[in-house]
Amino acid sequence: MLKNGQDVEIICGKDKGKKGQIIKILRNKNKAKVKGINFIKKHEKTTKEKKGGIISKENFIDISNLKVLDTKNKDKEKGKK
Repeated sequence: MLKNGQDVEIICGKDKGKKGQIIKILRNKNKAKVKGINFIKKHEKTTKEKKGGIISKENFIDISNLKVLDTKNKDKEKGKK
């Protein structure tokens, strides 16, 4: 079961091998947003509040493409060094 704030690794796709932290999960669609992974470019109009143009932002990735990194083993490795 994936949770917000959990460290994961991408196992397939254009960002294969990269690691990041889960920001948001959509359980009904089986998708998650990972910090620093799967950027897309979106065109936005200028409004009074924000400037328009081409904006890069993170997009959702399928949960089946994520592998949870074992945090317990990391703590043990840190203790050995």
